[in-house]
Amino acid sequence: MDQEEMLALCAGMEGAQEAHPFGPYPICFRAGGRIFAQVYPDKVTLRCDHAMAEQWRAEYPGVVVRGYHCPPAQAPYFNTIPLAGVEDRLLCEMAIHAHQTVLFLARKKAPQRRA
Repeated sequence: MDQEEMLALCAGMEGAQEAHPFGPYPICFRAGGRIFAQVYPDKVTLRCDHAMAEQWRAEYPGVVVRGYHCPPAQAPYFNTIPLAGVEDRLLCEMAIHAHQTVLFLARKKAPQRRA
């Protein structure tokens, strides 16, 4: 997968909004007010729940790594993956997981309505 394909995948997800909070790179995608993907020319950093992040790092050691640029408190919840380092199918699965994770967190944080 190349950068353009990853950008198209992320942009096509429900409620996804492109953002540039850190300058031209990374190109970030938010859903539910949270960043789920940070796309660079040769890699992507994706949000994960802690268990899946650890699982993918164990399955793909040296390829899937902790979010290299994240503060220590956030690093366990982000994985950085080279765009050419894994199969497209796996990158799609990881991106969908990232999107679903932030939507779940947004719903969980939303105030509950009383009847």
